[in-house]
Amino acid sequence: MSQPQNARVPTSALSLDYPMSLGVYERYEQAQQAVDFLSDNQFPVQNCMIVGTELKQVERITGRLTTGRVALAGGLSGLWLGLFVGLIFSLFGDGNLLAIVGSACVVGAVFGVIWALVGYAGTRGQRDFSSVSAVVATKYEVLVEHKHREAAREILAKLPGGLPDPFA
Repeated sequence: MSQPQNARVPTSALSLDYPMSLGVYERYEQAQQAVDFLSDNQFPVQNCMIVGTELKQVERITGRLTTGRVALAGGLSGLWLGLFVGLIFSLFGDGNLLAIVGSACVVGAVFGVIWALVGYAGTRGQRDFSSVSAVVATKYEVLVEHKHREAAREILAKLPGGLPDPFA
C-alpha cells in the first residue's frame, strides 16, 4: 500500500505536526500539572509535548581525590569484575569453585588498582576531585499541535495559574 505524495508521515514519536506553544513553566511539575489537567478534561493529550529548554550542565563536587581513594575505588571495581569473571569461569571449569572465584577476585582487584592509579597519574593533578554531573533544563514548554491549540487554551484557562505567557 503506497502513501500519497503529499501525505505527511511523522519522522519520530517525539514530533508533532506544526507545534505551537501553550505555555512556558519554571518547573517540570508545573508543565506536568498542565498536561494532567488537560487529560482530566478529556483533551487528546497525545497531541501534546513537554520540552525542556535553556539547558545547562550542573556539576556537583562530591569529594577530594587522593591516591589512596583512587586505589581503593579501583580495587573495589576490579574486585567486582573479578567476582563476575570468576563465577562465569566456575560454571565451565572442573576445578575448585572457591579457588577459581578467589583467584579471579584477587587478579581483578590488582588489575583495578593498577588501572585506576595509571589513569589518576595521567591527569597530572589537573582534576583532584570527584563529581557527578547532569544536564538540566531551566524552563519547560508545553507544545500542542496547531489544530488543538485553542481547545487546550480554553481548558487551561480554568486551571489557576495554568496558562502562563508562552513568550516568557
